[in-house]
This record gives sequence, C-alpha cells and structure tokens, in this order.
Amino acid sequence: MEEKKEGRSLNYEEELYRKKKMLTLCTKYLLDIMFYMGIVATVSLPYSIRRIGELFPMVVEHYEETVIIYFVLGIAALVLVRELRRIFKTVLAEDCFVRENVVSLQKMGNWSFFIAVMSVVRSIVYMTIAMGVVILVFVIAGLFSKVLACVFEEAVRYKQENDLTI
Repeated sequence: MEEKKEGRSLNYEEELYRKKKMLTLCTKYLLDIMFYMGIVATVSLPYSIRRIGELFPMVVEHYEETVIIYFVLGIAALVLVRELRRIFKTVLAEDCFVRENVVSLQKMGNWSFFIAVMSVVRSIVYMTIAMGVVILVFVIAGLFSKVLACVFEEAVRYKQENDLTI
C-alpha cells in the first residue's frame, strides 16, 4: 500500500518538476522574443515615430526629442531584458543562487530606476496618464530588484557556507 503512495508521490513530483521546467522554458523564450523584438523596435524608431505622428500630431511637434528619449529608453529596456535572460540561463541550469545573479539583479534595479527617471524627462515633453503608470511600475520594479538582490546575496552566502561544511 505504501509503495503506491510513494509511486504516486514520485509521479506527482516528476509532473510538478516537468511543469516548472516548461514554465521556465516558456518564460525564457518569451524573454528571447522580447529582446529581439525590442532591438527591431528601437532601431526602427525614426520611421515608426513618423508613422505614429500621422495619428498624433503632438509627437511630430517634438520628433527629435521623442526619437532620442525613446531610443534611450529602448536601450535601457534591452539591457534590463538582457540581465533577465542571464538569470534565466542559471535557472535552466538549476544553479540560480550564484553571485552573477546578485549582480544582474542589482543592475536590473539600477536600469529600472534609470527608465523611471527617463520617463519623467519624457513627461516634460508631454505627459500622459500611461507615462505616470510606467514611472510607478519601474520604480517598484527597481525596488523589487534591489530587495531580490539582497535575498539572493544571502542565499549565495548560505550556499557557500553549506558547500564548505560538506
């Protein structure tokens, strides 16, 4: 009777592991798509902003400023996604409590704050409610990344201590 319980438990654990792996892989592929589409979007800004300007004349009034600000924001977002992709490589390798992830999370926090500040600068040109939401989201993301970096730093320290005692 206990063998069935253990067998069922083992199958459940294998299924749970498989689902976690699939979720991680899907997220990694989503980040890859976001990264490469972000490159395309950033490079095509001069053209796309002209096209958007046909619908929203205010954008054309500040064409150069808009292209520059969105180009800087695009590069910052690409760097942020690149750091996320680095973290996901360690997650897929099942070795996520490493110093490199602490550094990546710190950088992600810095870049999130930078994006929030650049969004404030962009709001000087023209403000929208959506930009206020973007600023808030990136401030929260920056704080969250900094806190996660501290948590990961502790986990890395515990892992290193544990490795030394074995």
